Amino acid sequence: MVTTSTARAGDTGAAAGARGLTLAAGALTATVALYITLVALGNVTDFDTNQQFVRHVLAMDTTFRDEDLMGRAITSTALQDAAYVAIIVWEWAAALVLIAGTWLWLRRDHERARRVSTYGLLMVMLLFGAGFIAIGGEWFAMWQSKTWNGLTAATRAFLLSGVVLIVVHLPFRDSGPAN
Repeated sequence: MVTTSTARAGDTGAAAGARGLTLAAGALTATVALYITLVALGNVTDFDTNQQFVRHVLAMDTTFRDEDLMGRAITSTALQDAAYVAIIVWEWAAALVLIAGTWLWLRRDHERARRVSTYGLLMVMLLFGAGFIAIGGEWFAMWQSKTWNGLTAATRAFLLSGVVLIVVHLPFRDSGPAN
């Protein structure tokens, strides 16, 4: 068996590689957990700023105002605010799931860590992919707004979560808690 300079004495390259992958999966899960926690916290502590964002996107008041699309607009502030609160609740739920996934990676409970991290990462991807990119960007034509366009940030969060999801699911040989 071959040992590497980064492996512990007696470890094989495969074991060191598995440890590296689980370390990467855990660290990247923690990164997305931190990100979505800060997003959720920002939406609570600076409620009004992002509330205005959601209101303008749903009202479609800064789009090209194409009459074929304006029937989609939601102008009820009660419905707009309900959507915003639902987004915040979803963000906190995703944050908690990803924090739990991070904890499981730290405990070296790889099977459960992988499963819980997957749930949390999918929650983030659904929020930013289906919620902001598809529904906000396309249905509510957010891409048309020069002022209230969050597609770049949503794409960044979606792609980050997707890359982490891939890393979480890379094959590694799990030899149990001592891995």
